[in-house]
Amino acid sequence: MKIIWNLHALSESLGLGVNETRTYFKDGRRLSPVAERRIAREILGGSHPGDGLPYDAVDAKGEFWEIRCLTALGIYFCPSYMVGSGRKFDEEGFLKKLDLVKGFVIADAVQFPSVPLWQISSDGIRTLYKSGALGKKSQISRKKFFVIFGKK
Repeated sequence: MKIIWNLHALSESLGLGVNETRTYFKDGRRLSPVAERRIAREILGGSHPGDGLPYDAVDAKGEFWEIRCLTALGIYFCPSYMVGSGRKFDEEGFLKKLDLVKGFVIADAVQFPSVPLWQISSDGIRTLYKSGALGKKSQISRKKFFVIFGKK
């Protein structure tokens, strides 16, 4: 499963060079807002309900999904308000997130413009977290992601 962007058309419409566009969107913070909308529609058959909600997409059955980008540094599964300078991981808030969403769709930003996707259930994430495989803050490296979830 993957989503593909037309890199040449995108770079032309942005008025940027192809390499500049590729580099820009390999950053998960930049790819994520666009990927969330495409994944909600094209992969989940649903919609992106807007920003600022505790989930990124609603699928065709009305279930909530979180969409995350896997970057060169790795990925986190806790809510975004727990990640960054001065922010703290809160296990209770993380587990509530898992109760809310059906699962996660992971987009490999490093592979932009041909972005592989993985769907992982919240139950699967919970099991990995409780086993210690995700670490204490639900963050794992890119290398560990592929050990747990499969090859590129």
